[in-house]
Amino acid sequence: MSLSSARFPFNFSEDRLLRDYKICESFAFSEHYNSNDYDGSWKLIALRSMDGATDNVRAFSLTGEFFDTPLLEKCAYFKEIIDTFKCDKEAIRLLNLSAGSRIHEHTDLDLGYEDGLFRVHVPITTNKDVRFYINKELVTMEVGSCWYGNFNLPHAVENNGTSDRIHFVMDCKRNAWSDALFATLGYDFEQENKQASYSEDEKQRIIEELKRQGTAVSQELIQNILNS
Repeated sequence: MSLSSARFPFNFSEDRLLRDYKICESFAFSEHYNSNDYDGSWKLIALRSMDGATDNVRAFSLTGEFFDTPLLEKCAYFKEIIDTFKCDKEAIRLLNLSAGSRIHEHTDLDLGYEDGLFRVHVPITTNKDVRFYINKELVTMEVGSCWYGNFNLPHAVENNGTSDRIHFVMDCKRNAWSDALFATLGYDFEQENKQASYSEDEKQRIIEELKRQGTAVSQELIQNILNS
């Protein structure tokens, strides 16, 4: 619960990201539905949506179901990125904030790790004049890097450059694998556990995932869980 943002230990190929994005460019992008949240142009296309349509770009589903779009089937590298995260996925989209555009500061609902859902950002294109603020802090995301942001917190983006800022954005459902991953990022489970405790089965699943990671940090975290 202490993380406003964190960089995941994954890096992706700029060339392969661009190659898949070029495939998507031939499909129609939709302007973001929250028109009051931005100035300029902020466009999206869905790789996974509530009904499997590329133009259904909303990030929520009343039924809780999401389906891959036909476009995702054409994008082999995006599928590799998705498979890197060993958890269930909800909405997956490409978001393009055009040059000279800005997203006003706002908050989103239930998009902190403590809510059971976390949003992943992978920049495909960016420039030195992009300013991404989460909880008033500047977060600099390089092409091919991979990030978590707690979007329950106030956040805003300015693209002051002359080129578009395009991100691959994926909503993931929390599980034991992701708990082990977030433990290595410094997520404060102790603070969270003051509000909710893990069952013994959940603890064991987290321990097993940490064992598979086999790092010194994961071993220390196992001891902390066993002693809690």
